[in-house]
Amino acid sequence: MNVTLSATLAANEEIERRRRAGERVLNLAFGEAGLPVHPALRRQLIAASERNGYGPVAGSADLRTAAAGYWSRRGLPTDPDLVVCGPGSKPLLYGLLLAIGGDIVLPMPSWVSYAAQADLVGARPILVPAPPGEGGAPDPGQVRSAVLRARARGRTVGSLLVTLPDNPSGTLASPETIRSLVEIARELDLTIISDEIYRDLVHDQTTPFLSPADLAPERTVITTGLSKSLALGGWRIGVARLPDGEYGLRARMLAVASEIWSSPAAPVQEAAAYAFTEPIELIERVAMSRRLHGTVVRAAHARFTAAGAEVAEPKGGFYIYPDLGRLRERLRVTTSAELAAMMLERHGVGVLPGHAFGDDPAELRIRVATSLLYGETAEQRLAALRSGDPLALPWISASLDHLSEALAAMSSTRSTSLVAS
Repeated sequence: MNVTLSATLAANEEIERRRRAGERVLNLAFGEAGLPVHPALRRQLIAASERNGYGPVAGSADLRTAAAGYWSRRGLPTDPDLVVCGPGSKPLLYGLLLAIGGDIVLPMPSWVSYAAQADLVGARPILVPAPPGEGGAPDPGQVRSAVLRARARGRTVGSLLVTLPDNPSGTLASPETIRSLVEIARELDLTIISDEIYRDLVHDQTTPFLSPADLAPERTVITTGLSKSLALGGWRIGVARLPDGEYGLRARMLAVASEIWSSPAAPVQEAAAYAFTEPIELIERVAMSRRLHGTVVRAAHARFTAAGAEVAEPKGGFYIYPDLGRLRERLRVTTSAELAAMMLERHGVGVLPGHAFGDDPAELRIRVATSLLYGETAEQRLAALRSGDPLALPWISASLDHLSEALAAMSSTRSTSLVAS
């Protein structure tokens, strides 16, 4: 087993260390939603704070019913008995790998924890490049041959994963790509895991969104949570919708959960049940968050594009995945790790290197998260959330100017790398 501290968490800790030492660092490395908790959710948590019993392993009946309603409103009628709750979607994904078994097909690049979790359970990820401009889904044209090659070598391949929308690229796989993947999953008898934690943060709500569960509810697991749409990452709550009729998978998931987390925190479950019923004040909060995330990430996209990077247009969440390969000679770096190190050391900009997401280390791609630019205080973050023009707020404007200055310096002929120095 070769698993180290999550690249995202490690980068955030290093940036915070530098900030405490007095350095000016722009944190574009950590994918936290960066917004205050809605007061209605705080009230729910306080009201439930005396609940200290373990509760059912699958999660409370209220939370499972509320989550079932959430999916039903999105066109996926859901049996509450096939909802499993956990302390965040990350543990649920880990439990699914154990419960499904076998190796897993992952898009390349993909979120840092997918491959690491596969290693932890003794599985081997099969990395398949995503189609151009469609991060979060392995290229259907390459999945079949990759799985058949692995099986010919004696490997058991049990699942395929998609992220809709994607982390790290912020793009969204097209309905055509999802249809093709569903056909291949049926042909090869693969369970599809669809990580849809950013679903409610698709910037333009008219953008076509197709979940594999819309086409293959009998073989699709959906995972989601409240860490992104409602900025509750620290509350650690997630839910999974298991395939229709898959009570055997449910039993295996509950066996895993009973030995790892027992049950999610009872007060948090109470607040989450309220959130998943989608009262109007939380619908409005998600809409405001979606608008803010889209505005700021598109501004960062424009700055990277102006500097000469190749960047797919973000469709959801708060990420972009710039490719600075065009600037290789000026940058004088040879790997994404060197590029990320140079940006931090010389320009005070923290990003994650593409190799952390399974990408080719020699490609100069980086993951940029803009969600911590909204302010240092709750007051600033609320002002950003409520602003009709968040880019005009001085603290957001200053951060984007810092980014522009760094990119201008990097793309100049005078730019030198750590390797050259």
